[in-house]
Amino acid sequence: MRLDHINISAPIDLLLEVRDFYCSVLGLREGHRPDFARSGFWLYADDQPLVHLVESNVHFESDSPHYLDHVAFRTENLNAVVDKLESLGVSYTKTHVPGGTMRQVFFRDPAGTGIEVNSNQ
Repeated sequence: MRLDHINISAPIDLLLEVRDFYCSVLGLREGHRPDFARSGFWLYADDQPLVHLVESNVHFESDSPHYLDHVAFRTENLNAVVDKLESLGVSYTKTHVPGGTMRQVFFRDPAGTGIEVNSNQ
């Protein structure tokens, strides 16, 4: 078993922001997406579409509690991610995993999704 992708559904204006954010900060690229009934984007890392974005006018920010805390990505260049976050004025926190070499950065995308980026660099 492995995680295949994450899906974010939002109104198109926010979806465009989210697309640009993931491409800019995480280095994902927009790629082929089947011709579904609703518009959207698939964002790829290499040949894997990791982030699916779907236009939706029924998904909005909610005051009710959610239990998904974050999704995590791995990079070979954590410094480049931090530099991009700083250039965009995005708040983040950096940590080290106790007893190991892994470094982590936590932040939120424009839709409020929690993002973790890990690296052993």
